[in-house]
Amino acid sequence: MAQSITFGGAGTISGSTSLTPAPVKKLANENYLTAADYDFTQQYLPDLYEKEFERYGNRSVASFLRMVGAEMPTNSDLIKWSEQGRLHVQATGTITDGDTIAVTAHNFRANQTIIVSETGGNLVKAIITSVATDSIDVATFDSLNLVDDATAADGVGPFDAADSVKIFVYGSEFKKGSDAMSGSLEADFESKENNPIIIKDKYEVSGSELAHIGWVEVTTENGASGFLWYLKSEHETRLRFEDYLETSMIEGEPAASGSGAATAGYVGTKGLFYEIENGGNVSSGDITDRDDLEAIAKVLDKEGAIQENVLFVNRDTSFKIDRVLAAQNNSGASTSSYGLFDNDEEMALNLGFTGFRIGYDFYKTDWKYLNDATTRGNVGGVDGILTPAGTTTVYDQVLGQNAKRPFLHVRYRVSPTEDRKYKSWVTGSAGGAATSGKDNMEVHFLSERALCVMGANNFILMQ
Repeated sequence: MAQSITFGGAGTISGSTSLTPAPVKKLANENYLTAADYDFTQQYLPDLYEKEFERYGNRSVASFLRMVGAEMPTNSDLIKWSEQGRLHVQATGTITDGDTIAVTAHNFRANQTIIVSETGGNLVKAIITSVATDSIDVATFDSLNLVDDATAADGVGPFDAADSVKIFVYGSEFKKGSDAMSGSLEADFESKENNPIIIKDKYEVSGSELAHIGWVEVTTENGASGFLWYLKSEHETRLRFEDYLETSMIEGEPAASGSGAATAGYVGTKGLFYEIENGGNVSSGDITDRDDLEAIAKVLDKEGAIQENVLFVNRDTSFKIDRVLAAQNNSGASTSSYGLFDNDEEMALNLGFTGFRIGYDFYKTDWKYLNDATTRGNVGGVDGILTPAGTTTVYDQVLGQNAKRPFLHVRYRVSPTEDRKYKSWVTGSAGGAATSGKDNMEVHFLSERALCVMGANNFILMQ
């Protein structure tokens, strides 16, 4: 049953039951014309529309990765890359006494100058006098110790014992004639990986059904037109498979150890939503005012500060953002920006994007996958995503050097003798195939691929 729409709590508009594609080709009401369509009168060419009306429009939901991603080959079961960590040194710790801060597994060094702050707003600048495995000793610049101890003869400090504090290094200071800085810092990085999965589909039709002439007009990939029903079904199988190539990369999830899938021998893959949930930013609630858009900009400030970003959102979220921007009344707060499209507004609008600038350049478009009644539009759970535009620098462990990579791209399996980006082949004895004695034609589809999300910390998942 199609969805029901209610306006203002009053009456409803309800749709009708839709056809349901079958996984195997067979004569059934669910995926073929009914027997009533083949009665005696139809033999004499009644006034019948020969082309199916596309009541659901373009039913494909694949477009997202085509717009923001790229495809690259791989020849391995495992794809690995390294992402740079933070440049500056920071940590959290606990005040233990007047000049000591407990910090687990830190990389602070003696003579570094630091800022120490706690939630209440107290802040002090200090220099590290000595370090231990899980603590540092400091000397403050504006008080005699860290802890507020009214009984101490040496004065009053800004913190209480057991206060949780944040620490970051802003420089260093050495006495005249002193030795060099002790130790050094190794570049911080995080190793990432993902594995490809094999995606398959198949269309099957018997030899007898191949010879059956229907009343449905079809157009094949080469532009030829005809009335063979099986061609249309094969074409739709192909379209559905191409959708799966994208949605598998979006929804994929690795099989957890001990899970039913893992026990059955499946490994899964890290899809876009999974990567953002586990390595990116997750928002909740509705965007209702400018403050909410500014909050997004503030998140980007603390991450990669990528100048151009794309919002792929469902219809409801798109309308809410539109209302927020409209409320600015062209005050300059939402001045349109189309830098990603060479500042060509017409180009952006033709692709379904609108642009605005609040701290950063944002491009917004509706994402059909989140609206379609047969995909995420039916189950919900995701209102949209923010993705950075352009490329990022990562260390390619195969090349052994830094390389520019799109933030979002697909790696497909390939070798000199086997290209598994998109395979399609025909088996059977009908339809021109001659591979077996079975009286049918089977069209097979296969791809082996994985999604690489570079710098997931720059992405936002809206729930």
